[in-house]
Amino acid sequence: MKRVLLVIGGGIAAYKCLDLIRRLQERRIAVRCVMTGAAQAFITPLAVGAISNERVATDLFDLEGEREIGHIRMARETDLIVVAPATADLLARMAHGHADDLATAVLLATRVPVLVAPAMNPAMWDHPATRRNVARLEADGIAFIGPNAGEMAEKGEAGVGRMAEVSELVARIENLLTPGAGGKGEIGFLSISAAKGARPLLAGRHVLVTSGPTHEPIDPVRYIANRSSGKQGHAIAAAAHRLGARVTLISGPVQIPVPEGVEVRHVETASEMLDAVEAALPADIAVLAAAVADWRAAEPQRGKIKKRPDAPPPALALAENPDILATIAKPGPQRPPLVIGFAAETQDVIGSAKAKRTAKAADWIVANDVSEARHVFGAERNTVHLLTADNVESWPELSKAEIAEALLRRAAQHLAARRETA
Repeated sequence: MKRVLLVIGGGIAAYKCLDLIRRLQERRIAVRCVMTGAAQAFITPLAVGAISNERVATDLFDLEGEREIGHIRMARETDLIVVAPATADLLARMAHGHADDLATAVLLATRVPVLVAPAMNPAMWDHPATRRNVARLEADGIAFIGPNAGEMAEKGEAGVGRMAEVSELVARIENLLTPGAGGKGEIGFLSISAAKGARPLLAGRHVLVTSGPTHEPIDPVRYIANRSSGKQGHAIAAAAHRLGARVTLISGPVQIPVPEGVEVRHVETASEMLDAVEAALPADIAVLAAAVADWRAAEPQRGKIKKRPDAPPPALALAENPDILATIAKPGPQRPPLVIGFAAETQDVIGSAKAKRTAKAADWIVANDVSEARHVFGAERNTVHLLTADNVESWPELSKAEIAEALLRRAAQHLAARRETA
């Protein structure tokens, strides 16, 4: 049986750990818990112990536990340490090697992999001090999952800072506990391998992202659209910002918050989106994730189209919308060095994506199956294929935030390699 040591930090997201423990136990993963003093202000050791069926460790100077150097034993007698929620304070103490409580002492003494799930206010996550601490921990080999974008516990607060969902954590933990993880099972480039103090991977770069659907008016109250939620495109914009890029997000109509730190331009139609994309150039990377309507009403009506008794349904003549991906990927001085398109398919996913990459002259295509049985639209997770000129990579199921992070890290590596060979 695999063993996980769960270090619970002091944030409101600590309540999710009760569900996390249960879900891991269902997968025959043993869970032992360490709680910080702040964590005990949100959930009790009694509740955690009742669910984990293990004694919960809380005190570095526990006479019974430390008789046998308990913090060292806990650090070594596990297969993986998970820190969730990881607050800004806990990340800072980890980054600077503190060991003044049981949680940090265990983390400093361990030789097993560590997975961290940050959770904090968006302003705290974006603060330069937190970014430095995260970069240092990643350079030390600490793996991260999240944080995700969304509403915060504080009323009116939204942005990147929500702890990863329990389902995401369980999937990542299972992956890390699987023999050979870090190869095909684990998207290895999710963790930074740069030296300490290195610049963010996309520092000095401009990343242009399109997201969401377009709405093509039929009359003042009706429009042609699709089911895109914008979650993947917005996650890509957030990931690009976290990696140090200047980000321009061109968003169709969506019901999700704009990621912190990005410049957003709201549009409705495909023509408006193309105009906004062209106005935002030049860019180093263009990620065209929006689900743009292929057609629009040829002649939108100025007044509402009425249903009339005994009259046949009105005919709807369609006109083709501009092809944003093909336009931006066309050779020329304004073409970004890396153009990434998306292909949402319902059959022959890889074959259709290969044809689209060639026809549109895109550098990469991210393809996925959006048939009804997959329930992709509006979901938090997806399974995608990355198609380049030379290869097709089929990634495991990941959260959309993880897909975004992996894609942007791969893009940064691609641009760096081009610079070295230029």
